[in-house]
Amino acid sequence: MEPSLRPVSRAAPEDFLNLIQRQNRGKLKVYLGSSAGVGKTYAMLREGNRLLKSGVDVVIGYVEPHERPETTAQIKALEIVPPRVWLYHGMEIREMDRDAVLKRHPTVVLVDELAHTNAPGSHNTKRYEDVQEILEAGINVITTINIQHFESLYNIVESATGVKVKERIPDPIIAQADQIVNIDLPAEDLIERLKSGKIYPSERIERAMENFFNPSNLTRLREITFSEVANFLDRAQRRQLAKNETPSSLSRVMVAISSGGPNPEALLRKTARLANQLNAQWYAVYVRTDKEAPDKISVELHRRLTDTLEIAQKMGGTVVILKNDDVVTALTGFAREYGVTQMVMGKPLPRRGLRRFMPSLTDRLSSSVPGIDVVLS
Repeated sequence: MEPSLRPVSRAAPEDFLNLIQRQNRGKLKVYLGSSAGVGKTYAMLREGNRLLKSGVDVVIGYVEPHERPETTAQIKALEIVPPRVWLYHGMEIREMDRDAVLKRHPTVVLVDELAHTNAPGSHNTKRYEDVQEILEAGINVITTINIQHFESLYNIVESATGVKVKERIPDPIIAQADQIVNIDLPAEDLIERLKSGKIYPSERIERAMENFFNPSNLTRLREITFSEVANFLDRAQRRQLAKNETPSSLSRVMVAISSGGPNPEALLRKTARLANQLNAQWYAVYVRTDKEAPDKISVELHRRLTDTLEIAQKMGGTVVILKNDDVVTALTGFAREYGVTQMVMGKPLPRRGLRRFMPSLTDRLSSSVPGIDVVLS
């Protein structure tokens, strides 16, 4: 059964041509799937052939056919920009040649597996960084990615499937997309494709079915994908509406970061997802009291805090460090000054003894910022 294509944007796939040349920066189109094997690469190459027949200068920057005959057949007529090839620890490594793509400067370049980590020695660590530079050069990009590689979904995917996804991509990269197309395939059909050898070689099939490729995981990932593409369409509509709104009417989200929070990454992902859904700018705010001056906290705690703030930046948040011994005053002052509409905080830990009769930081903030939604995570 051939995968069904469900365009998320209201435009038909062919309307990608209409996006070209609107601005100096290239346009980005993403073929999104719930897992490997749904047909993203095939669909991307098929569109490349349609564009070629329409007279568009389109080339392949990099593609992973995975030895799938129907996918390989789509490559034949398309020009391929030769990949970079070198030896690394005795292994032949092939990567997209970013410089060659920039020099060739086609109208459209096809780039598979956006979340891919480049081999050591590459100009950029991640393939999406290469794509960003290609877009900045005015070249339009069509690419592919699976839903589990979204940074803000890391905890959700791990909880749903038990799999820790190592290769992840910041959500703001996907948010820049001009079109997203969901390549949808029911779990039963996907498993049938796996069993027939259309996804992985025979020696990998059994292990895949024991781990990631089971009906429960695939169905859950499919549900997550539907939810995400719905959010994408909603954000696109919000962006259109925002053009007629004053800056003060737009949503702004902030998350309060502490040095000792139990799971700061989960809190950041919750905030990033909320901001993406609201098409809002978001801030990661840390209040440094005198007790938490760099020379007064442990090296381990300082490193953990630094890592947390770096992750916030990678997810698209703006990091703000305030110096104040009164955390509530600092956070409420920032929220009012920046017009924050939603504030995300970690749930307070259980309090014992006389402290349980005292208002928590969350209680004090909630009463200090009327009109601002406080979201506990």
